[in-house]
Amino acid sequence: MIYLVLKYLRLHWIYSIAIGYFSVAIALYMVSDIHILIPCLWKLISGYECPGCGLTTALIALLHLKWGDAWSSNPMIFVLIPAFIFLILKDFRRFKRQVSRMG
Repeated sequence: MIYLVLKYLRLHWIYSIAIGYFSVAIALYMVSDIHILIPCLWKLISGYECPGCGLTTALIALLHLKWGDAWSSNPMIFVLIPAFIFLILKDFRRFKRQVSRMG
């Protein structure tokens, strides 16, 4: 199973880069309050928040099990996290079937 996950991540290298970057950035923020996350370009240019502003803060609040803080940061996190998990698992299941057909 580990072999399949590594093969999947190698094939979908953009997922690997994004997951690795956000994992390191969030871990650094949670452990030592170092901010290396990319700021919202929309907010920098226009001065207004986009619909995605606060998602990282909401994710960090969820990791701390602070449901109310996550909701107040951006309630969309409660829809996006399950949707992303579902889509990645669906794609991985399709990848697993393709690999099993090939050999």
